[in-house]
Amino acid sequence: MARARAQFVCAACGALSPRWQGRCDACGEWNTLQEEAPVAAPVALRTGRGRSVPLVPLSGESAELPRTVSGIGELDRVTGGGFVPGSVLLVGGDPGIGKSTLLIQTAAALARQGRRVIYVSGEEAIDQVRLRAARLGLRDAPVELASETRVEDIVATLEGGAAVDFVVVDSVQTLWTELVESAPGTVTQVRTSAQSMIRYAKKSGACVVLVGHVTKDGQIAGPRVVEHMVDAVLYFEGDQGHQFRVLRAVKNRFGPASEIGVFEMTGSGLAEVANPSMLFIGERDSTSPGTAVFAGMEGTRPLLVEVQALVAESALGTPRRAVVGWDPSRLAMILAVLDARCGLQFGAYDVYLNVAGGLRLSEPAADLAVAAALVSSRAGVAAPRETVYFGEVSLSGSVRPVAQTAMRLKEAEKLGFNRAILPAGGGDLECSTLALRPVTTLGDVVAALAAETVRTRPAAAIQ
Repeated sequence: MARARAQFVCAACGALSPRWQGRCDACGEWNTLQEEAPVAAPVALRTGRGRSVPLVPLSGESAELPRTVSGIGELDRVTGGGFVPGSVLLVGGDPGIGKSTLLIQTAAALARQGRRVIYVSGEEAIDQVRLRAARLGLRDAPVELASETRVEDIVATLEGGAAVDFVVVDSVQTLWTELVESAPGTVTQVRTSAQSMIRYAKKSGACVVLVGHVTKDGQIAGPRVVEHMVDAVLYFEGDQGHQFRVLRAVKNRFGPASEIGVFEMTGSGLAEVANPSMLFIGERDSTSPGTAVFAGMEGTRPLLVEVQALVAESALGTPRRAVVGWDPSRLAMILAVLDARCGLQFGAYDVYLNVAGGLRLSEPAADLAVAAALVSSRAGVAAPRETVYFGEVSLSGSVRPVAQTAMRLKEAEKLGFNRAILPAGGGDLECSTLALRPVTTLGDVVAALAAETVRTRPAAAIQ
Protein backbone atom coordinates (compact mmCIF):
# COMPACT_ATOMS: atom_id res chain seq x y z
CA MET A 1 0.00 0.00 0.00
CA ALA A 2 1.41 3.39 -0.97
CA ARG A 3 2.31 5.72 1.85
CA ALA A 4 0.05 8.76 2.14
CA ARG A 5 1.87 11.95 1.30
CA ALA A 6 1.53 15.16 3.27
CA GLN A 7 -0.05 18.14 1.59
CA PHE A 8 0.09 21.87 2.22
CA VAL A 9 -2.93 24.05 2.95
CA CYS A 10 -3.18 27.81 2.54
CA ALA A 11 -4.30 29.41 5.80
CA ALA A 12 -5.81 32.35 3.91
CA CYS A 13 -8.00 30.64 1.32
CA GLY A 14 -7.81 26.90 2.11
CA ALA A 15 -6.30 25.91 -1.24
CA LEU A 16 -4.26 22.68 -1.38
CA SER A 17 -0.74 22.36 -2.75
CA PRO A 18 1.38 19.20 -3.16
CA ARG A 19 4.55 21.02 -2.02
CA TRP A 20 5.54 24.06 -0.01
CA GLN A 21 6.16 27.34 -1.79
CA GLY A 22 6.46 30.91 -0.64
CA ARG A 23 3.33 32.18 -2.38
CA CYS A 24 -0.10 30.60 -2.70
CA ASP A 25 -1.10 30.14 -6.35
CA ALA A 26 -4.80 30.52 -5.55
CA CYS A 27 -4.96 33.79 -3.57
CA GLY A 28 -1.46 35.22 -4.01
CA GLU A 29 -0.72 35.55 -0.28
CA TRP A 30 2.84 34.99 0.94
CA ASN A 31 3.97 32.52 3.62
CA THR A 32 0.50 31.09 4.24
CA LEU A 33 1.10 27.45 3.23
CA GLN A 34 1.19 25.08 6.19
CA GLU A 35 1.82 21.35 6.15
CA GLU A 36 -1.19 19.17 6.79
CA ALA A 37 -0.73 15.62 7.97
CA PRO A 38 -2.42 12.95 5.86
CA VAL A 39 -5.73 11.67 7.20
CA ALA A 40 -6.25 7.94 7.23
CA ALA A 41 -9.04 6.68 5.00
CA PRO A 42 -12.06 5.14 6.73
CA VAL A 43 -12.07 1.38 7.21
CA ALA A 44 -15.23 0.90 5.21
CA LEU A 45 -16.64 3.18 2.56
CA ARG A 46 -20.39 3.39 2.15
CA THR A 47 -21.40 2.69 -1.40
CA GLY A 48 -25.17 2.86 -0.97
CA ARG A 49 -27.32 5.50 -2.59
CA GLY A 50 -28.24 8.67 -0.75
CA ARG A 51 -31.70 9.22 0.71
CA SER A 52 -34.18 11.62 -0.81
CA VAL A 53 -34.73 14.77 1.22
CA PRO A 54 -38.14 16.54 1.35
CA LEU A 55 -38.57 19.71 -0.67
CA VAL A 56 -40.71 22.60 0.56
CA PRO A 57 -41.92 25.76 -1.24
CA LEU A 58 -40.20 29.10 -0.68
CA SER A 59 -43.52 30.75 0.19
CA GLY A 60 -44.12 28.71 3.35
CA GLU A 61 -44.58 30.17 6.83
CA SER A 62 -41.42 30.70 8.87
CA ALA A 63 -41.27 31.06 12.63
CA GLU A 64 -39.27 33.98 14.01
CA LEU A 65 -35.89 32.95 15.36
CA PRO A 66 -35.85 32.77 19.16
CA ARG A 67 -33.25 34.95 20.86
CA THR A 68 -31.34 34.66 24.10
CA VAL A 69 -30.86 38.24 25.30
CA SER A 70 -27.77 38.71 27.47
CA GLY A 71 -28.81 42.05 28.93
CA ILE A 72 -25.58 43.69 27.69
CA GLY A 73 -27.12 46.14 25.24
CA GLU A 74 -24.09 46.76 23.02
CA LEU A 75 -23.43 43.03 22.64
CA ASP A 76 -27.08 42.29 21.87
CA ARG A 77 -27.02 45.04 19.22
CA VAL A 78 -24.02 43.46 17.46
CA THR A 79 -25.50 39.96 17.51
CA GLY A 80 -28.75 41.21 15.98
CA GLY A 81 -30.91 41.20 19.11
CA GLY A 82 -29.42 38.34 21.12
CA PHE A 83 -27.93 34.88 20.68
CA VAL A 84 -29.75 32.37 18.50
CA PRO A 85 -29.90 28.81 19.93
CA GLY A 86 -27.77 26.39 17.93
CA SER A 87 -25.61 29.15 16.46
CA VAL A 88 -21.81 29.34 16.54
CA LEU A 89 -19.96 32.64 16.90
CA LEU A 90 -16.27 33.30 16.34
CA VAL A 91 -14.80 36.21 18.35
CA GLY A 92 -11.33 37.51 17.43
CA GLY A 93 -9.11 40.31 18.65
CA ASP A 94 -5.60 41.32 19.64
CA PRO A 95 -4.08 39.87 22.83
CA GLY A 96 -5.17 41.77 25.92
CA ILE A 97 -7.95 43.64 24.12
CA GLY A 98 -10.64 42.23 26.43
CA LYS A 99 -12.13 39.17 24.67
CA SER A 100 -12.07 36.96 27.75
CA THR A 101 -13.34 39.81 29.94
CA LEU A 102 -16.34 40.41 27.68
CA LEU A 103 -17.20 36.72 27.44
CA ILE A 104 -16.93 36.03 31.17
CA GLN A 105 -19.23 39.02 31.77
CA THR A 106 -21.66 37.64 29.17
CA ALA A 107 -21.52 34.16 30.68
CA ALA A 108 -22.22 35.56 34.14
CA ALA A 109 -25.15 37.66 32.89
CA LEU A 110 -26.77 34.64 31.21
CA ALA A 111 -26.12 32.36 34.20
CA ARG A 112 -27.84 34.83 36.52
CA GLN A 113 -30.92 34.54 34.28
CA GLY A 114 -31.15 30.86 35.19
CA ARG A 115 -29.50 29.44 32.07
CA ARG A 116 -26.86 26.75 32.18
CA VAL A 117 -23.56 28.26 31.05
CA ILE A 118 -20.22 26.47 30.68
CA TYR A 119 -16.91 28.27 30.20
CA VAL A 120 -14.15 26.05 28.80
CA SER A 121 -10.65 27.54 28.93
CA GLY A 122 -7.78 25.96 27.06
CA GLU A 123 -5.29 28.70 27.90
CA GLU A 124 -5.90 29.41 31.58
CA ALA A 125 -6.31 27.27 34.64
CA ILE A 126 -9.58 27.32 36.54
CA ASP A 127 -8.02 29.40 39.34
CA GLN A 128 -6.98 32.06 36.83
CA VAL A 129 -10.53 32.32 35.49
CA ARG A 130 -11.85 32.56 39.05
CA LEU A 131 -9.42 35.38 39.86
CA ARG A 132 -10.59 37.35 36.82
CA ALA A 133 -14.22 36.81 37.81
CA ALA A 134 -13.45 38.00 41.34
CA ARG A 135 -11.84 41.20 40.00
CA LEU A 136 -14.94 41.84 37.93
CA GLY A 137 -17.33 41.16 40.82
CA LEU A 138 -18.77 38.04 39.17
CA ARG A 139 -17.70 35.40 41.68
CA ASP A 140 -21.29 34.64 42.69
CA ALA A 141 -22.50 33.91 39.13
CA PRO A 142 -23.37 30.17 38.67
CA VAL A 143 -21.03 29.65 35.71
CA GLU A 144 -19.54 26.16 35.36
CA LEU A 145 -15.83 26.08 34.53
CA ALA A 146 -13.55 23.56 32.86
CA SER A 147 -9.95 23.59 31.69
CA GLU A 148 -9.61 21.20 28.74
CA THR A 149 -8.32 21.17 25.17
CA ARG A 150 -9.29 17.72 23.85
CA VAL A 151 -12.42 18.10 21.75
CA GLU A 152 -13.76 14.62 22.48
CA ASP A 153 -13.61 15.26 26.24
CA ILE A 154 -15.28 18.67 25.88
CA VAL A 155 -18.17 17.32 23.80
CA ALA A 156 -18.65 14.35 26.14
CA THR A 157 -18.80 16.73 29.13
CA LEU A 158 -21.32 18.98 27.44
CA GLU A 159 -23.55 16.06 26.46
CA GLY A 160 -23.28 14.26 29.80
CA GLY A 161 -25.50 16.40 32.02
CA ALA A 162 -28.47 18.71 31.72
CA ALA A 163 -29.02 20.69 28.55
CA VAL A 164 -26.53 23.51 28.06
CA ASP A 165 -27.68 26.92 26.85
CA PHE A 166 -24.40 28.78 26.33
CA VAL A 167 -20.81 27.55 25.84
CA VAL A 168 -17.60 29.59 25.61
CA VAL A 169 -14.43 27.92 24.30
CA ASP A 170 -11.28 29.97 24.79
CA SER A 171 -9.63 29.48 22.39
CA VAL A 172 -10.17 27.41 19.23
CA GLN A 173 -6.42 27.41 18.48
CA THR A 174 -5.75 25.36 21.62
CA LEU A 175 -8.20 22.56 20.74
CA TRP A 176 -7.03 19.23 19.38
CA THR A 177 -8.69 16.02 18.30
CA GLU A 178 -7.45 12.46 17.95
CA LEU A 179 -8.83 12.31 14.43
CA VAL A 180 -5.88 14.35 13.16
CA GLU A 181 -2.20 13.68 13.78
CA SER A 182 -0.86 17.22 14.01
CA ALA A 183 -0.08 19.79 16.67
CA PRO A 184 -2.79 22.05 18.14
CA GLY A 185 -3.12 25.31 16.26
CA THR A 186 -2.35 23.87 12.84
CA VAL A 187 -4.74 24.32 9.96
CA THR A 188 -6.07 20.78 10.13
CA GLN A 189 -6.57 20.76 13.90
CA VAL A 190 -8.35 24.12 13.97
CA ARG A 191 -10.68 23.16 11.11
CA THR A 192 -11.52 19.71 12.48
CA SER A 193 -12.00 20.94 16.05
CA ALA A 194 -14.26 23.74 14.87
CA GLN A 195 -16.33 21.27 12.87
CA SER A 196 -16.83 19.13 15.97
CA MET A 197 -18.04 22.09 18.04
CA ILE A 198 -20.36 23.23 15.22
CA ARG A 199 -21.89 19.74 14.98
CA TYR A 200 -22.49 19.76 18.74
CA ALA A 201 -24.16 23.19 18.59
CA LYS A 202 -26.49 22.23 15.75
CA LYS A 203 -27.43 18.92 17.38
CA SER A 204 -27.96 20.20 20.94
CA GLY A 205 -29.30 23.71 20.31
CA ALA A 206 -26.71 25.34 22.53
CA CYS A 207 -25.09 28.62 21.49
CA VAL A 208 -21.32 28.15 21.19
CA VAL A 209 -18.81 31.02 21.18
CA LEU A 210 -15.31 30.26 19.93
CA VAL A 211 -12.47 32.66 20.74
CA GLY A 212 -9.87 33.05 18.01
CA HIS A 213 -6.37 34.51 18.03
CA VAL A 214 -5.44 37.03 15.35
CA THR A 215 -2.34 37.36 13.20
CA LYS A 216 -0.16 40.46 12.89
CA ASP A 217 -2.40 41.56 10.01
CA GLY A 218 -5.47 41.53 12.27
CA GLN A 219 -7.03 38.41 10.70
CA ILE A 220 -8.17 35.45 12.78
CA ALA A 221 -5.39 32.86 12.79
CA GLY A 222 -5.97 29.45 11.24
CA PRO A 223 -7.79 28.46 8.08
CA ARG A 224 -10.08 31.10 6.62
CA VAL A 225 -12.68 28.41 6.01
CA VAL A 226 -13.56 28.51 9.74
CA GLU A 227 -15.04 31.98 9.25
CA HIS A 228 -17.31 30.55 6.54
CA MET A 229 -18.38 27.63 8.74
CA VAL A 230 -19.60 29.68 11.72
CA ASP A 231 -22.78 31.76 11.82
CA ALA A 232 -21.22 35.04 12.97
CA VAL A 233 -17.72 36.53 13.08
CA LEU A 234 -17.09 39.32 15.58
CA TYR A 235 -13.89 41.33 15.83
CA PHE A 236 -12.93 43.09 19.05
CA GLU A 237 -10.99 46.19 18.03
CA GLY A 238 -9.31 49.00 19.86
CA ASP A 239 -6.01 50.49 20.88
CA GLN A 240 -4.67 49.57 24.30
CA GLY A 241 -3.67 53.23 24.65
CA HIS A 242 -7.37 54.19 24.58
CA GLN A 243 -9.97 53.18 27.12
CA PHE A 244 -12.70 52.17 24.67
CA ARG A 245 -13.17 48.99 22.64
CA VAL A 246 -15.27 48.38 19.53
CA LEU A 247 -17.00 45.05 18.87
CA ARG A 248 -17.68 44.80 15.13
CA ALA A 249 -19.78 42.18 13.32
CA VAL A 250 -17.97 41.20 10.13
CA LYS A 251 -20.42 38.40 9.35
CA ASN A 252 -23.82 37.64 10.85
CA ARG A 253 -26.41 35.24 9.46
CA PHE A 254 -29.01 36.39 11.97
CA GLY A 255 -28.54 40.17 11.88
CA PRO A 256 -26.94 43.08 10.06
CA ALA A 257 -23.22 42.93 9.31
CA SER A 258 -20.91 45.87 10.07
CA GLU A 259 -22.87 46.59 13.25
CA ILE A 260 -20.72 47.86 16.12
CA GLY A 261 -20.95 47.96 19.89
CA VAL A 262 -18.79 50.32 21.91
CA PHE A 263 -17.41 49.48 25.34
CA GLU A 264 -15.17 51.31 27.78
CA MET A 265 -12.50 49.43 29.71
CA THR A 266 -12.77 50.27 33.40
CA GLY A 267 -11.36 48.83 36.60
CA SER A 268 -14.46 46.68 37.01
CA GLY A 269 -14.50 45.33 33.45
CA LEU A 270 -16.10 46.48 30.22
CA ALA A 271 -18.84 49.08 30.52
CA GLU A 272 -21.30 49.98 27.76
CA VAL A 273 -21.00 53.37 26.07
CA ALA A 274 -24.50 54.69 25.51
CA ASN A 275 -23.45 57.62 23.29
CA PRO A 276 -20.36 56.64 21.24
CA SER A 277 -20.46 59.85 19.17
CA MET A 278 -19.86 61.95 22.27
CA LEU A 279 -16.91 59.73 23.13
CA PHE A 280 -15.22 60.24 19.76
CA ILE A 281 -15.76 64.00 19.50
CA GLY A 282 -15.94 65.00 23.17
CA GLU A 283 -12.34 66.28 23.40
CA ARG A 284 -11.96 67.89 19.99
CA ASP A 285 -10.47 71.34 19.45
CA SER A 286 -12.66 73.06 16.88
CA THR A 287 -10.32 76.08 16.64
CA SER A 288 -7.33 74.18 15.25
CA PRO A 289 -6.77 73.74 11.49
CA GLY A 290 -6.94 70.27 10.02
CA THR A 291 -9.99 68.84 11.79
CA ALA A 292 -13.41 67.93 10.43
CA VAL A 293 -16.32 65.98 11.93
CA PHE A 294 -17.60 63.09 9.86
CA ALA A 295 -21.22 61.95 10.20
CA GLY A 296 -20.93 58.25 9.43
CA MET A 297 -22.91 55.04 9.73
CA GLU A 298 -21.67 51.88 11.40
CA GLY A 299 -24.24 49.23 10.58
CA THR A 300 -27.57 50.72 11.62
CA ARG A 301 -26.04 53.21 14.06
CA PRO A 302 -25.14 56.81 13.14
CA LEU A 303 -21.79 57.83 14.55
CA LEU A 304 -19.92 61.15 14.58
CA VAL A 305 -16.14 60.99 14.61
CA GLU A 306 -13.38 63.55 14.22
CA VAL A 307 -10.97 63.27 11.29
CA GLN A 308 -7.58 64.93 11.86
CA ALA A 309 -5.08 65.89 9.15
CA LEU A 310 -1.64 67.46 9.27
CA VAL A 311 -0.01 68.82 6.12
CA ALA A 312 3.59 69.96 6.66
CA GLU A 313 6.47 70.86 4.35
CA SER A 314 8.66 67.84 3.73
CA ALA A 315 12.43 67.72 4.01
CA LEU A 316 12.53 64.36 2.22
CA GLY A 317 12.79 63.61 -1.47
CA THR A 318 9.66 61.47 -1.21
CA PRO A 319 7.08 63.02 1.15
CA ARG A 320 5.56 60.77 3.78
CA ARG A 321 1.96 59.56 3.78
CA ALA A 322 0.94 58.16 7.17
CA VAL A 323 -2.63 57.00 7.87
CA VAL A 324 -4.23 55.67 11.07
CA GLY A 325 -7.80 54.40 10.94
CA TRP A 326 -8.44 54.79 7.20
CA ASP A 327 -7.47 53.25 3.87
CA PRO A 328 -4.08 54.62 2.66
CA SER A 329 -5.06 54.00 -0.96
CA ARG A 330 -8.16 56.14 -0.51
CA LEU A 331 -6.05 58.95 0.93
CA ALA A 332 -3.80 58.84 -2.13
CA MET A 333 -6.90 59.12 -4.33
CA ILE A 334 -8.26 62.15 -2.43
CA LEU A 335 -4.87 63.89 -2.67
CA ALA A 336 -4.76 63.23 -6.42
CA VAL A 337 -8.28 64.63 -6.90
CA LEU A 338 -7.43 67.76 -4.89
CA ASP A 339 -4.35 68.23 -7.05
CA ALA A 340 -5.94 67.56 -10.44
CA ARG A 341 -9.43 69.05 -9.93
CA CYS A 342 -8.90 71.78 -7.33
CA GLY A 343 -5.34 72.95 -8.03
CA LEU A 344 -4.04 72.23 -4.51
CA GLN A 345 -0.46 70.96 -4.52
CA PHE A 346 0.49 68.31 -1.95
CA GLY A 347 3.54 66.87 -3.74
CA ALA A 348 6.07 68.71 -1.54
CA TYR A 349 4.25 68.12 1.74
CA ASP A 350 4.12 65.33 4.29
CA VAL A 351 0.54 64.25 4.95
CA TYR A 352 -0.61 62.62 8.18
CA LEU A 353 -4.19 61.48 8.68
CA ASN A 354 -5.75 60.15 11.86
CA VAL A 355 -9.23 59.08 12.94
CA ALA A 356 -9.64 60.29 16.52
CA GLY A 357 -10.04 57.69 19.22
CA GLY A 358 -8.54 54.83 17.22
CA LEU A 359 -11.72 54.00 15.33
CA ARG A 360 -11.30 52.45 11.88
CA LEU A 361 -13.46 53.86 9.08
CA SER A 362 -14.32 51.88 5.97
CA GLU A 363 -17.25 53.90 4.61
CA PRO A 364 -16.65 55.84 1.35
CA ALA A 365 -18.81 58.65 2.75
CA ALA A 366 -15.79 59.76 4.80
CA ASP A 367 -14.14 61.14 1.64
CA LEU A 368 -15.63 64.62 2.04
CA ALA A 369 -14.62 64.94 5.71
CA VAL A 370 -11.07 63.81 4.87
CA ALA A 371 -10.85 66.31 2.02
CA ALA A 372 -12.11 69.11 4.26
CA ALA A 373 -9.53 68.27 6.93
CA LEU A 374 -6.72 68.20 4.35
CA VAL A 375 -7.72 71.53 2.83
CA SER A 376 -8.10 73.08 6.28
CA SER A 377 -4.60 71.97 7.30
CA ARG A 378 -3.11 73.01 3.97
CA ALA A 379 -4.61 76.49 4.32
CA GLY A 380 -3.85 76.78 8.02
CA VAL A 381 -7.42 77.78 8.82
CA ALA A 382 -9.89 75.89 10.98
CA ALA A 383 -12.95 74.48 9.29
CA PRO A 384 -16.32 76.08 10.20
CA ARG A 385 -17.33 75.21 13.74
CA GLU A 386 -20.31 72.98 14.54
CA THR A 387 -20.28 71.58 10.99
CA VAL A 388 -20.41 67.95 9.88
CA TYR A 389 -19.29 66.52 6.54
CA PHE A 390 -20.17 63.39 4.60
CA GLY A 391 -20.12 62.39 0.95
CA GLU A 392 -18.24 60.19 -1.48
CA VAL A 393 -15.72 61.86 -3.81
CA SER A 394 -15.28 60.49 -7.33
CA LEU A 395 -12.20 60.73 -9.54
CA SER A 396 -13.86 63.49 -11.54
CA GLY A 397 -14.07 65.65 -8.42
CA SER A 398 -17.84 65.33 -8.07
CA VAL A 399 -19.45 64.54 -4.73
CA ARG A 400 -21.77 61.53 -4.84
CA PRO A 401 -24.81 61.04 -2.55
CA VAL A 402 -24.67 58.44 0.20
CA ALA A 403 -27.33 56.41 1.98
CA GLN A 404 -29.18 57.19 5.22
CA THR A 405 -28.70 60.95 5.06
CA ALA A 406 -31.59 61.67 7.43
CA MET A 407 -30.14 59.50 10.21
CA ARG A 408 -26.75 61.20 9.92
CA LEU A 409 -28.32 64.66 10.18
CA LYS A 410 -30.50 63.63 13.10
CA GLU A 411 -27.46 62.42 15.05
CA ALA A 412 -25.57 65.66 14.30
CA GLU A 413 -28.55 67.72 15.40
CA LYS A 414 -28.84 65.76 18.63
CA LEU A 415 -25.21 66.52 19.51
CA GLY A 416 -25.53 70.25 18.98
CA PHE A 417 -24.25 70.73 15.43
CA ASN A 418 -26.04 73.36 13.38
CA ARG A 419 -24.61 72.98 9.86
CA ALA A 420 -23.90 70.18 7.41
CA ILE A 421 -21.98 70.06 4.14
CA LEU A 422 -23.34 67.14 2.18
CA PRO A 423 -23.86 65.91 -1.41
CA ALA A 424 -26.58 67.52 -3.48
CA GLY A 425 -29.48 65.26 -4.42
CA GLY A 426 -29.28 63.17 -1.27
CA GLY A 427 -33.06 62.85 -0.84
CA ASP A 428 -35.71 64.72 1.12
CA LEU A 429 -33.94 66.90 3.69
CA GLU A 430 -36.85 69.09 4.80
CA CYS A 431 -37.12 67.19 8.08
CA SER A 432 -33.75 68.51 9.26
CA THR A 433 -33.39 71.82 11.11
CA LEU A 434 -29.67 72.10 10.33
CA ALA A 435 -28.35 74.71 7.92
CA LEU A 436 -27.56 72.55 4.90
CA ARG A 437 -25.07 73.35 2.17
CA PRO A 438 -25.37 70.81 -0.65
CA VAL A 439 -22.26 70.55 -2.84
CA THR A 440 -21.82 68.94 -6.22
CA THR A 441 -18.02 69.08 -6.60
CA LEU A 442 -15.04 69.06 -4.32
CA GLY A 443 -14.26 72.56 -5.55
CA ASP A 444 -17.35 73.79 -3.70
CA VAL A 445 -15.87 72.55 -0.42
CA VAL A 446 -12.56 74.28 -1.18
CA ALA A 447 -14.47 77.48 -1.97
CA ALA A 448 -16.32 77.30 1.34
CA LEU A 449 -13.05 76.97 3.24
CA ALA A 450 -11.51 79.74 1.13
CA ALA A 451 -14.34 82.00 2.26
CA GLU A 452 -13.36 81.26 5.86
CA THR A 453 -9.74 82.07 4.97
CA VAL A 454 -10.67 85.51 3.61
CA ARG A 455 -11.98 86.49 7.03
CA THR A 456 -8.62 85.84 8.68
CA ARG A 457 -5.97 86.33 6.01
CA PRO A 458 -5.63 86.78 2.20
CA ALA A 459 -7.35 84.19 0.04
CA ALA A 460 -4.04 83.43 -1.69
CA ALA A 461 -3.07 81.43 1.38
CA ILE A 462 -5.10 78.48 0.15
CA GLN A 463 -3.37 78.25 -3.21
